[in-house]
Amino acid sequence: MSDNNSMSPESLSDLVTKAKKAGADQADAVFFTGKSNAVSWRLGKLEDVERSENSDLGLRVIIGKNQAIVSSSDMSEKTLDQLVERALDMAKNTPEDPYSGLASRELLAFGDLLELDLCDDRALSDQELQDMAAEAEAHALETDGITNSEGASASISKAEIMLSNTDGFLGHYQSSNYGCSISVIAGEGTKMERDYAWTSRRHFEDLESPYKIAREAAERTLKKLNPQKAESCEIPVVFDPRVSRTLVGHLAGAINGSAIARGTSFLLDMMEKKIFPENINITDNPHILRGPSSRPFDGEGVKNAPLAIVKEGYLQNWVLDSTSARQLELISNGRASRGTSSPPSPSTTNLFMEAGAISPKDLLSDIKDGFYVTELIGSSVNGITGDYSRGASGFWIKDGILTHPVNEITIAGNLKEMYMQMTPADDLEIKYGTDAPTIRIEKMMLAGS
Repeated sequence: MSDNNSMSPESLSDLVTKAKKAGADQADAVFFTGKSNAVSWRLGKLEDVERSENSDLGLRVIIGKNQAIVSSSDMSEKTLDQLVERALDMAKNTPEDPYSGLASRELLAFGDLLELDLCDDRALSDQELQDMAAEAEAHALETDGITNSEGASASISKAEIMLSNTDGFLGHYQSSNYGCSISVIAGEGTKMERDYAWTSRRHFEDLESPYKIAREAAERTLKKLNPQKAESCEIPVVFDPRVSRTLVGHLAGAINGSAIARGTSFLLDMMEKKIFPENINITDNPHILRGPSSRPFDGEGVKNAPLAIVKEGYLQNWVLDSTSARQLELISNGRASRGTSSPPSPSTTNLFMEAGAISPKDLLSDIKDGFYVTELIGSSVNGITGDYSRGASGFWIKDGILTHPVNEITIAGNLKEMYMQMTPADDLEIKYGTDAPTIRIEKMMLAGS
């Protein structure tokens, strides 16, 4: 160990060995370290420069069916010895968890890990970050009709993740992220509207240009001026990719192994049943090169692979870590996620609805009257019943064309029914980590004025 804030993979392995020698039946440890720089820029001036460095260690020990987790940001030898002692004392005094334990050894990702190209070595100075943010804002403010700026930002971060356990697993990988964003205002007085655009990528060369995001932010903002109200009705609703991904996010919550084990999911009894039209496929793929949520192994060291969630409309898999898999008498599919202060839990990686076969323009073409959603406000989604109700704004669709902006409305339905009425367009972009193309739903209630 070189200092009190860093660890080598070998040191992490030594720590879990020490925990086992001290009385643990099993142990694992995870170590995260990261550095980030970010600048904020507004109205031609530098507003803020932020720098952060963090290191965090989490140790989990298991004695029989009792487990405890302790964390520390101090990696000194003395502190680590105390950490082991404290973890063991806690484990002896916690209630039994019949499903606790490390992942089965045969599931672990031993051997050469996939190279997913998640880290770019390129450094950016504060001046370079400042120039990116300044350029984005300048281009946006040059647009006719844009009256003010809420600011632009640019950032860079680097991280390393290490995991070791007493079954001999030791894995680590590095990642990077570069980002730039801009938010602007159009209109005056009580008739102002705002919108934003951003770009975020693992590699600097993949970032969209400040000019491109500036133009997108300005165009989106100007289109929102002079919104109108809408009458309550039942109509087709089309979700822009910026918000369509939330529909896949609700699916992720409903198929999470923990929710299934608790019986708190509206899809509880739907395994291997049809929940979408047959032209819809949804995949969780941790191995996308440079993907926003890619990883070579899961939070328990389990080997991961692309997982079919929905195939030709049929639900294929729950999202499982070892604990939820044991509860359901299944096997982990490598979807554990974890921090340093809590046990692993199931989580998706790069989850996406595959692109459809129709363009967004054609998806709208036969809609006489409908609503195109660009923003969702608030949330009232019941994970047990699937009832869905959200505030929304966007544009009225008239004879297949987006016309005037509409705001202050609510769209409502039930996710089970909504899923069965979906048609995806062909414009999927892997951007957020949970993604979907433009999605059309044939009938939803719209509550307006």
